[in-house]
Amino acid sequence: MPTADALQMAVKAGLDLVEVAPNSRPPVCRILNYGKFKYEQKKKARGKPKSTSSVLKEIRVRPKIDTNDVDIKVRKAREFLDAGNKVQVTCLFRGREMAYKNLGRDVLMRVVELLEDIARVERQPRMEGRRMNLLLSRKPGLAKAPAKPVEKESATPEVVETEAATMEAVESPPEETSEATS
Repeated sequence: MPTADALQMAVKAGLDLVEVAPNSRPPVCRILNYGKFKYEQKKKARGKPKSTSSVLKEIRVRPKIDTNDVDIKVRKAREFLDAGNKVQVTCLFRGREMAYKNLGRDVLMRVVELLEDIARVERQPRMEGRRMNLLLSRKPGLAKAPAKPVEKESATPEVVETEAATMEAVESPPEETSEATS
């Protein structure tokens, strides 16, 4: 199509004649809104926005923490790791506990042992003031854990059978015994 005819069509439509592929033979032109075209090109050049998939979550422990409490903290850390977040385990020291930093390190290493199936140590334990920090991230190559489906509580089969037996007993007439007639 001649360029003059294409320009006339663009003016009638109230749009612009834009050369989309100048390097091809013959060059390709389109009738469109030039401002919108430039905006879309800029958007493509920027690329997709980066997702904030690795948020840093923190789990705080103490050197004298009990084993059950560690298990609860580990369960929470496992949830964070399954969600794709990084987990910083922080051991807080107070007063005389600063003299026993090895107890805090032992607690952190116990957390690492409990999470070794899904997590890897990104930063080894190190002291920062009165805190000892350790950074964990999800092991590469592991699929995210599927969300647990919420199951509605339903009656167990024994209860259903019992209700059926009760209904049957109510509907049937009582049997007469020989002692009752004599």
